[in-house]
Amino acid sequence: MKKPAKKTWLLASALTLGMAVLTPLQAGATAVDTTNNVTIQIEQKITGTIKYFDGSSITLKGTDGKNYYIGLHNFSDKQIEQLKLAEGQEILVEGSIVKDYSDFFTFAVYKKSLPKEVTKEELVQLEKLFSDMKKAEKEENYEEMERIYEAMDNITRPYELANWQPEPFEEFINEAAFAEKNIVIKAQDKEQLKTLYSNWIKYVKENKTDEASENIDKIFTILEPYYQELYPPLTFEEYMADMNVDLTKEELAKLKTIYEEAQKAEKDKDEELSMKKWDEFYEILRPHFKPVPFEEYMADIEFSISNADYAKLKQHYEEAVALEQKGEDEKAGEQWEAFYKVLDPYYEANREILISPSKLTFNGQDFTPEPETN
Repeated sequence: MKKPAKKTWLLASALTLGMAVLTPLQAGATAVDTTNNVTIQIEQKITGTIKYFDGSSITLKGTDGKNYYIGLHNFSDKQIEQLKLAEGQEILVEGSIVKDYSDFFTFAVYKKSLPKEVTKEELVQLEKLFSDMKKAEKEENYEEMERIYEAMDNITRPYELANWQPEPFEEFINEAAFAEKNIVIKAQDKEQLKTLYSNWIKYVKENKTDEASENIDKIFTILEPYYQELYPPLTFEEYMADMNVDLTKEELAKLKTIYEEAQKAEKDKDEELSMKKWDEFYEILRPHFKPVPFEEYMADIEFSISNADYAKLKQHYEEAVALEQKGEDEKAGEQWEAFYKVLDPYYEANREILISPSKLTFNGQDFTPEPETN
């Protein structure tokens, strides 16, 4: 079992299908002195083994036994491609600690994604707005973050739109792999789709967000029956195939009826009835699910737990599972809260130390971030 790390999300300017999206941003900031009772001086050298490399970061197990998260956001995409890192590889990292994942995302990193046409005067404005965004994020002032994002987008979006090259209609429509499944779109529908797609591109370029959204919605309304053909709903037998449960003939028959009623409600877009039917479905199944043994649930834990706490965790876990099987979710929730009250301090003590690197050394080669350009 691995508890997901808590990461800060920033509202970023991105042009995807002509609309802004939420993007997880993790990248370089100022150094601090301590974390997890470990002192790391500026440009401390850390040696360790790579546990995971995803192209934007390295998870490192240090020779000191600590876990490190190395953000590569100051390195260019071309540099990262040249790294050729792999799990199990030894590496030396020089760098400084940052407090939060969001601290990796500095203005220097953000600036790399900006259109080259942005002027020096606009860069000054964007840097001030970026600083204000960081402050608002720290204060969890999401209304202010939205206002600042819009101000930044007003500066960058005209350049992004001018540089945007929408894909041809045939490429757009073939992304769903209709042709591979021998699904033919009717000629009348295809003509409508072409017109709507052209209109969508026009409105995006004119920065008319509402009109663009209206056209893309119409596109997917027309495509919906083709998607249903592409991804037909599972039969009851297919749905149940991987469920390791022992059921009577009567229970199976009842489940099949409820399943088909739930599918019909979904097709009719009756969400309330669909949810009701799925609740009924799992109410019958719930007592038959075999819980994962505690030892298996804890198998992925990478740190040591005291015998006393391990015993407490096992008790809370088994009580929570037993209550869930009885349908007593509220009481089960109390046991899960008690479970994580015991376990959370271990996660905190073993959480990753965040490092902004100034140099990576492996296989006898040194790699440093590309110098910042004005």
